[in-house]
Amino acid sequence: MDLFHTKSGLSLGFTKSSIADDPISLQMDTTFRFSVSPVPLQLFEEKDDGHRENRIESDEEIRIWGQSMCVKRQRDPKPLPNPCKRFAPDPGLDQRRAAVRSWGNQRLQEADPELSEIMSKEKQRQFLGIELIASENFVCRAVMEALGSHLTNKYSEGMPGARYYTGNHFIDQIESLCQDRALAAFNLDSDKWGVNVQPYSCTSANFAVYTALLLPGDRMMGLDSPSGGHMSHGWYMPSGKKVSAASIFFESFPYKVNPQTGFIDYNKLEEKALDYRPKILICGGSSYPREWDYARFRQIADRCGAVLMCDMAHISGLVAAKECASPFDYCDIVTSTTHKSLRGPRGGIIFYRRGAKSRKQGMCLSNGDCTDQLDFEEKINFAVHASLQGGPHNNHIAALAIALKQVTTPEYKAYMQQVKKNAQALASALLKRKCKLVTGGTDNHLLLWDLTTLGLTGKCYEEVCEMCHITLNKTTIFGDNGAISPGGVRIGTPAMTSRGCLESDFETIADFLCTAAEITSCVQRNHGKLQKVFLKGLHNNKDVIDLRIRVEAFAAQFAMPGYDS
Repeated sequence: MDLFHTKSGLSLGFTKSSIADDPISLQMDTTFRFSVSPVPLQLFEEKDDGHRENRIESDEEIRIWGQSMCVKRQRDPKPLPNPCKRFAPDPGLDQRRAAVRSWGNQRLQEADPELSEIMSKEKQRQFLGIELIASENFVCRAVMEALGSHLTNKYSEGMPGARYYTGNHFIDQIESLCQDRALAAFNLDSDKWGVNVQPYSCTSANFAVYTALLLPGDRMMGLDSPSGGHMSHGWYMPSGKKVSAASIFFESFPYKVNPQTGFIDYNKLEEKALDYRPKILICGGSSYPREWDYARFRQIADRCGAVLMCDMAHISGLVAAKECASPFDYCDIVTSTTHKSLRGPRGGIIFYRRGAKSRKQGMCLSNGDCTDQLDFEEKINFAVHASLQGGPHNNHIAALAIALKQVTTPEYKAYMQQVKKNAQALASALLKRKCKLVTGGTDNHLLLWDLTTLGLTGKCYEEVCEMCHITLNKTTIFGDNGAISPGGVRIGTPAMTSRGCLESDFETIADFLCTAAEITSCVQRNHGKLQKVFLKGLHNNKDVIDLRIRVEAFAAQFAMPGYDS
C-alpha cells in the first residue's frame, strides 16, 4: 500500500417522493480525493532550539453539488512541545495536597467542635443514667472500632462473588465470614439454612421477606401491636390509619393476647388463621415477656397453608445462648435485629431454609412453579438487593461478625444467663412492692409494668423517669374490657447487665422505679395529667432532683463498655 498516494471517496444520494404528483428529487454527490506527495527530507529543517519543523502541503479536491473545489493549504509550522516541561513540578501542587489533608485528617473535636460537644454530652448522659429500654444495649470496643473503620468507604452492591463494583475481594471475605459466624452462632447447618446479613434494620429485613414472597394485597398475620407485636408486622391505628409499609402494601389481620392473662390465645389465633388464610404467619414481638409456642404456630401455619416466619429481634441473644426456645426448629424464615440482646451493631439479619421441602405447604409460594425445593434464598436475596436496598454497610457487617464470634463463647452465655436473672430479680422486686406486671412476670429479658392500677399514665411516668435519668419507654396495655390504654411501661435488663449490674443492683433499680411512680402520682394529683401542666409540675421539683442525684451516683459505679473510664 502506497501511503503517499491514497484516494478516498464518499458518495451520498437522497431521494424523496411526496404524495403529490410532483416528485421531489434531491441528490448529493460528494467525492473526496486526498493525495499527498512524498516529502523530501530537506523539508525538515533543524531549528535553533533543536526541534524540527514539518512543512507538508496537502491537496484536497472536493466535489459538492457536482462542482469541483480544490483547496491547497500549507500547514502552519508548530514546534513540538518540550516533554520535560510537561513534568515540571507545580510549585502549588504540594500546597493543594496539603489543603485537602488539612481538613481530611482532622479529629472530630477539631473538625466539628459543636457536634463533638453534643456527642460528649450524650456520652455523659449514658454514663450517668440507668438504661432500661429493652431494645437498647452497649456494644463492646471491638464492635465500635469496626463501625468507625475504613470499611465504610467501600461500595459493595450485590452478594459475595457477584458484586456490581470491583475492588471487593476482601469485602467478600468479611461478608462470607459474617455469614458463617451467623449460622454457627445459632448452630445451623449450612445445607439447611442460609443467611443474608445486609439488611439495614429488622424492619427492612421483614419487608424484604414480604417483598420476596408476597404480591401487593396478599395477606399476613402477626401479633397485634397493643398486645406486644411490632408495627412492621402490619398494624392499623384504632382510627384505621395504616402506619407501616407492611399495612400499606399488604393486608394484615392481627391476633391478640388474652386480655385477662396477657398470654397469646392460641385457640383464637388458630380460628382466625383458618378463616383469614394468610400467606405468612408471624410469631415474635417487641413487648411480649413470655415464651413462644413455636410447635403450635407450626401446626396452625400448616393447617392454613402459610409460611411461618419468626421475628426474634428482642430475644435473639437468648436464643443463641440457648436460654429460651429456638424458632429454628419450626420456622421457615427467621429475622432479627443485631443490636438488642445480641449486643452487636444496629442492623438486621434474615435466616431462611434451603434445600428440599420437609413440611407440608398448603400453597405455592412466590407465584412460581410448585417444586419440592425451597426457593426462599434467591427471592429474599434479590428483595434485599436490588429491590429495597443499595450497597450494604460493610462496617456494620464487619462489626456484626465480631459480635457473632463473641456469641459462641462461654462468657456470652454467662452474660445472657445474667440478663435473665436480672429480669427475674427486677420482676420479683416490683411484685413485692404490689406492682402489677403483665402475665405476672417474665421468661426473657423484659417485663411490662401495668401502671393503670396506680392511676398513672405511661407517658407521664416516662417523663418523670427521664428527668431522673432513667430511660424506659411507655407501652400500650390491653385492659380487662379490651380497651387499649397507654398505661404501661416496658423495662429491659440487657443494657445495665452489660454495664455490670447484678440481681442486687436491680433491686436498687426497683426502688428508684417505685420512687418515680410516687413522684408521678403526686404531680398528677397536684397538676393533672395533661402534658403541659404536668411538665410544669416537674420544673425544679425537689423530689425529682433528689432522685436524679441518687440515680447518677448509682450509675457512676458502672463503667461504660467500650471506654477505658
